[in-house]
Amino acid sequence: MAEHTPESEADIPVIPLKDAPGERATWGRPPTVVFLWGLCEWLFVTNALQISSRLRVAVLRAFGAKIGSGVIFRPRTRVRFPWKLEIGDDCWIGEGVWIHNQDQVTIGHDVVISQETFITTGSHAHRRDMALVTRPVVVGAGAWLTARCIVTGGVTIGKGALVSAGSVVPRDIGPGSIATGNPAVRVGDRFMRGSGT
Repeated sequence: MAEHTPESEADIPVIPLKDAPGERATWGRPPTVVFLWGLCEWLFVTNALQISSRLRVAVLRAFGAKIGSGVIFRPRTRVRFPWKLEIGDDCWIGEGVWIHNQDQVTIGHDVVISQETFITTGSHAHRRDMALVTRPVVVGAGAWLTARCIVTGGVTIGKGALVSAGSVVPRDIGPGSIATGNPAVRVGDRFMRGSGT
């Protein structure tokens, strides 16, 4: 089937971005809190010279993040809105991870999110007015998102699942699965069935 081609460039509309619905509706806090968080994130969370994971976690908690015990947050991490983040016990959040959570992100216990992985809950896709649409992300207990994965809004990564490096995850990944690719698809089981490990 031939792809439709407009008769001329004049037939292609341009969306006036100044009229697009703004993102402030997703903030969930007054502007002063959002701006103060931006400063604290830059100083204490994203800052590669700030080496203390405990300080990073303490600052996130001070702004409303629910973070369990034993969580390791490496340098250069970013969290858009800590008050929309919940992380279970004993998780590892790798260097350069960006949690762009305009909606809730919930991460179970014993989860690994490796270097440079990007989790985003918002998108303008398929909206002619460029309005922001947000959907939560859930990462089940024991899951492992390896380096430079991208996870989009509305996705649930199942308990114990493994997503291979560089994968793009636009839909759910089942428990115990190994998934890879763009878009990520199940290619096998992470654990032998019935092994419990």
